[in-house]
Amino acid sequence: MIALSLAEIVSVVGGQTHDIPDPSVQVTGPVVRDSREVRDGSLFVAFVGERVDGHDFAAQVIEAGAAAVLASRPVGVPAIVVDDVQAALGALARHVVRRLGATLVALTGSAGKTSTKDLIAQVLMRHAPTVFTPQSLNNEIGLPLTALTATEETRFLVLEMGARGLGHIRYLTELTPPRIGLVLNVGTAHIGEFGGREQIAQAKGEMVEALPEDGAAILNADDPLVRAMASRTKAKVVLFGESAEADVRAENVRLTDSGQPSFRLHTPSGASDVTMRLYGEHHVSNALAAAAVAHELGMSASEIATALSEAGSLSRWRMEVTERPDGVTIVNDAYNANPESMRAALRALAAMGKGRRTWAVLGKMAELGDEALAEHDAVGRLAVRLNVGKLVAVGGVEASWLQLGAYNEGSWGEESVHVSDAQAAVDLLRSELRPGDVVLVKASRSVGLESVAEALTGTGAEGEVAAR
Repeated sequence: MIALSLAEIVSVVGGQTHDIPDPSVQVTGPVVRDSREVRDGSLFVAFVGERVDGHDFAAQVIEAGAAAVLASRPVGVPAIVVDDVQAALGALARHVVRRLGATLVALTGSAGKTSTKDLIAQVLMRHAPTVFTPQSLNNEIGLPLTALTATEETRFLVLEMGARGLGHIRYLTELTPPRIGLVLNVGTAHIGEFGGREQIAQAKGEMVEALPEDGAAILNADDPLVRAMASRTKAKVVLFGESAEADVRAENVRLTDSGQPSFRLHTPSGASDVTMRLYGEHHVSNALAAAAVAHELGMSASEIATALSEAGSLSRWRMEVTERPDGVTIVNDAYNANPESMRAALRALAAMGKGRRTWAVLGKMAELGDEALAEHDAVGRLAVRLNVGKLVAVGGVEASWLQLGAYNEGSWGEESVHVSDAQAAVDLLRSELRPGDVVLVKASRSVGLESVAEALTGTGAEGEVAAR
């Protein structure tokens, strides 16, 4: 981060100094909430969690080199004490972002946020120094921590923003005001918490409402709820998608024999061909979103196409493909799941598995509310319609709905099986997999199905499923 004295931080966050002999001491970063990440010059943020109280590590982090602790009570070592640690962290991030002068790009959507954020970052890094959200740290704690990693050299700050209700994105955009705001899609992720797609659209649209008049709203022309957000901003509107009306669009979309998308990228400044390293046709929309952002920031079509063609996955367990020595392909997409991403992953599996036997190892999709039964049933049916060789539904009642959908859609009832847990899935696959098979593993994060993929690839603890 940019260097700030403890005295300046106290002024920014409205705190009080305790046990600080020299307020001119500078915090040079990083700002961290995990004591294991402390370095010389760090500011340690002491959150009180359900299991761990960060204040208990105060002496340890100072000994490790931290300049001070941001705390809600005195801790006997150099500390800035505030009433609300989270609010203070946000205020500090807002202060640093204002001083930076970097162009802030923010994105949100029901599906594909992290993959798109990774693409945007890899494209923009070719243009100028870029800082971006690691993994999916897109909430009121992760976002300011990411913003605080920026330095004077940073020219682009790419921040993923998540929401579980109205007002969440508005709050995040107040902490880190974007000049470019991207909305990918409006789906059914967290629909049980929002209450409906219209409410999700209302929440996601808070992104474009936050943009300045000289900013740009990057909107999905293929999603009617997103496209309608153009009326909610005074900023310039740039449309992306496969629609002929999109400013940045794809033509001649196809998948390679290995399931990687290829297309002709069209931008207002020219056209160029893209063949991606990522798997699945759903990445075309993500790539177009990234291209629209890059075009708005001055990159040419050929520069963007080259960057997209060379970009990989920066975040774990998202269409992470491993080829085993015996010819079995494992696709670990187990970081999270919702109906849209589940359908996209199944279609990618079908494309990758042409001429091969395919397996879909699936678990529940969380936070779907009253739509849960219908959505799980629909995913099970889709697996059969896509000719997936076998659906292995893992877990409790939601998994049984997946299996039932496949059973009712299938011809002989042999297209699916329901197993109790991850270890049972691993045992089944180990006994039945043969060379050439392709296995997709996907479920909501809480299910922990990445352990199945890790056991099958030998990347887990001794290749076994960890106890959960």
